[in-house]
Amino acid sequence: MPEVIGIIVLVLVLVVLARNIRVVPQGSVFIVENLGRYKTTWQAGLHFKIPLIEQVVKKISVKEQVMDFPPQPVITKDNVTMLIDSVVYMKVFDPKLYTYGIENPTAGIQNLTATTLRSIIGEMELDATLSSREEINAKMLSQLDQATDPWGISITRIEVKNIQPPAEIQEIMTKQMRAEREKRQTLLEAEAHRESVVSRAEGD
Repeated sequence: MPEVIGIIVLVLVLVVLARNIRVVPQGSVFIVENLGRYKTTWQAGLHFKIPLIEQVVKKISVKEQVMDFPPQPVITKDNVTMLIDSVVYMKVFDPKLYTYGIENPTAGIQNLTATTLRSIIGEMELDATLSSREEINAKMLSQLDQATDPWGISITRIEVKNIQPPAEIQEIMTKQMRAEREKRQTLLEAEAHRESVVSRAEGD
């Protein structure tokens, strides 16, 4: 009988040990609390937590992540409303701040991106907006990266993917491009005709 009890105890101990061994994969970290308070951040590797006292409360990827947000309506300095969609590349540099600094990091970054975009575009006219994508990217990166530091997030890159002016503006731009193409075509045809005439005259 004592042997049976010993085996049962051993099995229970092994089960408890197995249930409290954690393997943190490469590119991830685990946030561990001790009785509801932050204790430590586990890096990649093998770890053991104290049963009932310690708890893994969050698993965080420290790889670079891509956030593709839907188009945002913005108004330029000359009162043209258009849609701009952007892609944000971010990385967690402080898992503790990321866990306890903000409730919903994705929503926070999306709202920050929208307000920053409106602020920057609001100081630019339509023509400048359409031709200054790199400048917009740089300004947004600088402002967003600074704003997300208290959340343990680093913004590594921002790309303005698409700038969509209103339909009437697009129509005007299309007409302008068509007129430019026709003008170039006319000039090319005139130049070809002139060269043909000159060549014929020289031949004669």
